[in-house]
Amino acid sequence: MSRTIIRGGTVVSAKEVIAADVVFKAGQIVEVAPAADVGPQDTIIDATGLLVLPGIIDAHTHIQLDTGIYKTADDWLVGSRTAAAGGVTTVIDFATQFPGQTFDEAVDNRLAEAQPSIVDYALHCMVTEFPIGAEPSLQTLIDRGLPSLKIYTTYRPNYYLDDATILRLMAESARIGGLVIVHAENDAMVSEATGHLVQTGRTGWQFHAQARPALAEQEAVNRILFLSEAANAPVYIVHCTTGRSIELVAEAARNGQPAWCETCPQYLLFDERVYAGGHPEHYILQPPIRPEGEPEKVWKLVENGAVSVISTDSCDYTLQQKREFTEFTKTPGGLPGIETLLPLVYTYGVDAGRIELTDLCRMLAENPARLFGLASRKGFLAPGSDADIVLYDPEPEKVVDHADLHYLSGYSPYDGMKVKGEVKLTLSRGEVVYKDGQITADAGRGRFVPGSPFEVPDLISE
Repeated sequence: MSRTIIRGGTVVSAKEVIAADVVFKAGQIVEVAPAADVGPQDTIIDATGLLVLPGIIDAHTHIQLDTGIYKTADDWLVGSRTAAAGGVTTVIDFATQFPGQTFDEAVDNRLAEAQPSIVDYALHCMVTEFPIGAEPSLQTLIDRGLPSLKIYTTYRPNYYLDDATILRLMAESARIGGLVIVHAENDAMVSEATGHLVQTGRTGWQFHAQARPALAEQEAVNRILFLSEAANAPVYIVHCTTGRSIELVAEAARNGQPAWCETCPQYLLFDERVYAGGHPEHYILQPPIRPEGEPEKVWKLVENGAVSVISTDSCDYTLQQKREFTEFTKTPGGLPGIETLLPLVYTYGVDAGRIELTDLCRMLAENPARLFGLASRKGFLAPGSDADIVLYDPEPEKVVDHADLHYLSGYSPYDGMKVKGEVKLTLSRGEVVYKDGQITADAGRGRFVPGSPFEVPDLISE
């Protein structure tokens, strides 16, 4: 079988940026070398002037989301097309355990929904019921390649788990090779703040951020770290929005606790002035956008290596869904983001001089692969890894326009923002799935990638 050689590009890893060729065959990388030998049957992809990146892993997506209250308008074909166009070759989404479901049923249902995907996917399991005596059932998830278990400290009664249940879940998860990932907000604080706003008639979109105060997040992060330490369990905090939340995780990690966190572009690029703007409904999400000055605090912690992953928490609700009601309490929370993840982090991180290319690779590829049991099949440009490769042209200057994107939402929260560079080519297991603005893959070519049982990874922090 002939080989394909990506020649003349700048190859990026979390450790170095080098001029090299990347050679792959039968969907796997076989060589990364300064000047690979070329045979008569080899195919050459000219990457002159381009960055050669490992396929991006978006570690937190909600494709075809059903919360039990709201449903996004997309499906896995739509969601995976947005991924391919954004250089994302693996999405990690969620198998939700709906009331009365076993873990097997939750996983089976989600795998069936994901069949149309054009890129590969892994799954976290969203644990919403864990009664006493259910501990042995967690082994099912480990055996099926879902080592990461998501829990919520809010959203009573749908997703909420109390502290005793969380402690028991953490202990059992740690014993069998699981990683608990947490949406951390103090439910009582959120409920009281929301109730007060409703009672005083302040239910417009502009009041959304006041309903979920930063202290509610910070308290819950602190409590979760305390519980995970008591359970001797690793923990990962999703979508941190404030500097203090990240500092708490970083402090725990410095003290030897296996604790990590992520943030998202929306918390790096916006502050709560968006709720006073012309389209506050675009920014209804949980947790909300924070006050002025908070994005700068989060950026500094990203620069310092305190944030392990940047993900999107993407939800493709349409404008019609966002505008059906004018009360924030009735508006579905979430915003689209998969397709813009790489350009935004490159533009406002690398090109702006805040982080290095190696940092981008670390937070968008290698770290999520290591944390969620996908290394080194995913997230790396190395022999034996899948040929998930992105060619990124750093030169073009563009403006985000939702009309150019592949979502169904009808808007992008980043509309009008300048971005530097663009994805030229996306390869998934050596197959071209996106090239020069065109989706080139058929529905159903994506595969489920099972994650290995969790082991504390040796992450590069900076």
